[in-house]
Amino acid sequence: MSPEPTASTTDTTKRPARWVWPLLAAPYIGLLFPGMYNRATPALLGFPFFYWYQLAWVVVTSALLYVVYLQFRSAE
Repeated sequence: MSPEPTASTTDTTKRPARWVWPLLAAPYIGLLFPGMYNRATPALLGFPFFYWYQLAWVVVTSALLYVVYLQFRSAE
C-alpha cells in the first residue's frame, strides 16, 4: 500500500496558469466552422483563403502548444 501524500508534498506542487487551457481550444474553435473560411478571397501568394487560413493555423497551433508546454514544464 502506498503512503498518502503529506501536506508538505501537496503544498509545494505548482499548477500551470489557468489561461493556458483556452489556448488549447483556440485552434479547434478557429477551424470548427468551415463555412466561415470556405472562400477564395483574399488570396495570399496565389493560394485561396481556404488553404492559407488552414495552413496558418498549423503554425499558430505549434506556437500555442509550445507556450502551453513551457507553462507545464515550469509547473514541475
